[in-house]
Amino acid sequence: MDEIDRQLLEALQQDATLSIAQMAERVGLSATPCWKRIQKLEARGVIIRRVALVDPERVGVGLSVLVSVEAGEHTPEWLERFSAGVGAMPEVMEVYRMAGDVDYMLRVAVADMAEYDAFYKRLIAIAPMKNVTSRFAMERMKHTTAYPLHARAFRDRRAPDGEEEE
Repeated sequence: MDEIDRQLLEALQQDATLSIAQMAERVGLSATPCWKRIQKLEARGVIIRRVALVDPERVGVGLSVLVSVEAGEHTPEWLERFSAGVGAMPEVMEVYRMAGDVDYMLRVAVADMAEYDAFYKRLIAIAPMKNVTSRFAMERMKHTTAYPLHARAFRDRRAPDGEEEE
């Protein structure tokens, strides 16, 4: 990937509704080479999907809960049950397997405490757990889906005379 790819990824992470012509103008290409680059980024799995971001408050799931789980067992069978269980729960927005004193961290979105309580009861029924700790977010101070794109991950492959690359 090169600097043009980085610029395209930055633009797409900020607004995936931009037209090909708008993106091409931002990165200094014509539409066809720009579209081909985006297709290559998708084919290589760099762009995994394009989605609409929804305001959780406006869709009724404004309570964010960070849930840490200590596994009851450390077996492949336990992990399979846990993974399948949390994967099927729509309230679970993210799941991470952790290093350190907590085995798994979940980000959960629910409407209110009553909904979280119902979720919690379903969660602990999935597989034996040693400990479950819930932390309730009072305020979301920063939220982004855009990853930082460090220059070291991209190389400048522009032709020296400024010609467009396909």
